[in-house]
Amino acid sequence: MPEFKKDGPPTPRLLSLAYNRSASAIYRRLREQGITDTRPSHGNVMEHLAFEDGLRLNELATRAGITPQSMGQFVDELEVLGYVERRPDPDDRRAKRIHLTRKGKRSNKVEWKVVGEVEAALEALLGKKRLADLRESLARITESL
Repeated sequence: MPEFKKDGPPTPRLLSLAYNRSASAIYRRLREQGITDTRPSHGNVMEHLAFEDGLRLNELATRAGITPQSMGQFVDELEVLGYVERRPDPDDRRAKRIHLTRKGKRSNKVEWKVVGEVEAALEALLGKKRLADLRESLARITESL
């Protein structure tokens, strides 16, 4: 694993690398817990529905920062796997909303457990105070960009 120095990659690149590494760790642990049919890219759907179930495809795409076409592909794949389903939007008969199925909700419970394990590993690495500072910084970055 490369060692990153203070004058190394710019902060946005380090954020991207840290995200990719943490996502890989989460999905590796999910496979160990028996969830073997999803891919890290499916997190673009699953993590957003974990916070707010029943979003429109365009809203999911906007939140994930990807095109509606890419989001549609992920939703199609997860629908075939039984994690999500499309339901009519009660506010607009032409639109559909994406909802977690029972299988999707069970998967999210396992994912939250795994995320907690990764969070604990980060706390062991950084310490409680530095992790709290990191969380605050990431929240500020998320809100400002």
